[in-house]
Amino acid sequence: MALHSMHTHTCGELRAEHIGQTVTLTGWVRARRDFGGLIFIDLRDREGLTQVFFDPDLCSPEVFSAAETVRPEWPILIEGEVRHRIEGQTNPNLATGEVEVLCTRVEVLNTSKTPPFQIEDHIETSEDVRLRYRYLDLRRPKMAANLRLRSDFTFAIRQALHDRAFTEVETPALFKSTPEGARDFLVPSRTQPGHFYALPQSPQLLKQLLMVGGVERYYQVAKCFRDEDLRADRQPEFTQVDIEMSFVTKDDVMGALEDVLHDAFAKVGVDMPTPLRRLSYWDAMDTYGIDKPDTRIGMELHDVTGIFASSGFKLFATAAATEGQHVKAICAPGAGVWGRSKIDKLADVAATFGAKGLAWVAFKADGAVQSPIAKFLSEEEIAALKAEMGANDGDLILFAVGERLAADEVLGGMRNHMANVLEIPREGHDFLWVVDFPLVHWDEEAGRYAAEHQPFTQPVEADIDRLESDPLSVCSHTYDFVMDGYEAGGGGMRIHNAELQMRILKLLGFTEEGAKEQFGFLMEALEYGAPPMGGFALGLDRVCMLLAGSDSIREVMAFPKTSSGSDLMSDAPSEVSDHQLDELSLRTL
Repeated sequence: MALHSMHTHTCGELRAEHIGQTVTLTGWVRARRDFGGLIFIDLRDREGLTQVFFDPDLCSPEVFSAAETVRPEWPILIEGEVRHRIEGQTNPNLATGEVEVLCTRVEVLNTSKTPPFQIEDHIETSEDVRLRYRYLDLRRPKMAANLRLRSDFTFAIRQALHDRAFTEVETPALFKSTPEGARDFLVPSRTQPGHFYALPQSPQLLKQLLMVGGVERYYQVAKCFRDEDLRADRQPEFTQVDIEMSFVTKDDVMGALEDVLHDAFAKVGVDMPTPLRRLSYWDAMDTYGIDKPDTRIGMELHDVTGIFASSGFKLFATAAATEGQHVKAICAPGAGVWGRSKIDKLADVAATFGAKGLAWVAFKADGAVQSPIAKFLSEEEIAALKAEMGANDGDLILFAVGERLAADEVLGGMRNHMANVLEIPREGHDFLWVVDFPLVHWDEEAGRYAAEHQPFTQPVEADIDRLESDPLSVCSHTYDFVMDGYEAGGGGMRIHNAELQMRILKLLGFTEEGAKEQFGFLMEALEYGAPPMGGFALGLDRVCMLLAGSDSIREVMAFPKTSSGSDLMSDAPSEVSDHQLDELSLRTL
């Protein structure tokens, strides 16, 4: 029985065992069908759909008259007897498809304007219209299911953490602006003119302080904010499951996370076998061309530099003779039968991943070899290439030439592109860890080193002596949780020594004075017996998106923003009054 005073059952609950019972249902009219003598209404709530019928011989004239007037999306209450649908009219595709309700009482709870789109799945309307009328879009069965899935998974992960003695601690939404990789959303202070809070990009610094404070096992389902360019899997405000542990090693943290994630996924019907595979950062890059690989799609990268050491194709031969240069390749199954003009267009795609061109060799279905560079390649090179790549007739080989990372990234992008174009199936879910990222990378635009993860990541102890002399060779104690080709979460061990933390901040371009101004409270805390600590943040929106089989996190968020950061429903962001600006000592340009 539903715990509700207005209805006895939900619209998705009735089955054959309820036949003969008198029930009360509430919901929205999905559709109304008038067959002259009989009227049928599909009544919908968040749990499902029930067919209700009105027979003028079995209900009062007032009830039948009301049924004639109701329209789609009117909320109504009905009371009646559950009956078996007549033979031949059952619907095996509907959970309540064996039964219907003969209505004997109806109450119209409200009326509705004609909706701007049909409230059903697979609607053909723009996303902007859906977001403008999000309160209607949420009535659709798919959206209702997505929100329920998100709720179930969030509850499951909370339960799994609680069962392992983690303490949920809320951290402030108004905090100090600290550089963490993206622009902050700033909040002006009315009481301290000219001073600003920042909305947290993450609770990173605060959870480290909780470890100093002895919390030891912390978690929080945290709202985070980043003022950055948006895309399908990114929003200005998002939710992460934030976790931190102290007096632990990297393996301790990863093991605890695997246990928690295994239990949470199981609660929503997904098996995550443990222990998870671990790929080092460079193994992931060299094999898949990306640090968040989907390993289900094949097309692994191969280093074929040695095959072309004496090649007549100058580009390949020069790369083979130059230290630090590589010739790498992927094999796209079935794409070798494409026409030459279609293959040539792939160069434009490769350019978006940094390529200056795209060499290729197609093994045609009849065994012939087609390629703009074929005349420069010997039969031995072609045979060795085909064997190395495991290519068959009908396959296409794509090449990238350059430094290790650059070549990897070009082919990593092409690998994902070809998998989508070729519609390579992705069965089930793909889970793994990518570990041991570099500590820093060189930011060409900024002209300085930048943290690969964040500035508080612990470098591998054996590499610390090279921090100043060869920082790009320094590895870090890091781990990213990869799901279906997305970075679903990430974390690492933290620096718990103030002197080392200062060295890292100086490496990243901070002066000692600037570091203390930005992070003085953290540096001071590290001097008061900070324990070894490590943590993790799971992208809740992104994981729920993948669980829902969607390609946009907007599908699992109740009230998301558009790609321009606008809320079309409320018209936010919006202007504010001069009086409000005056109170904050602000003015607009």
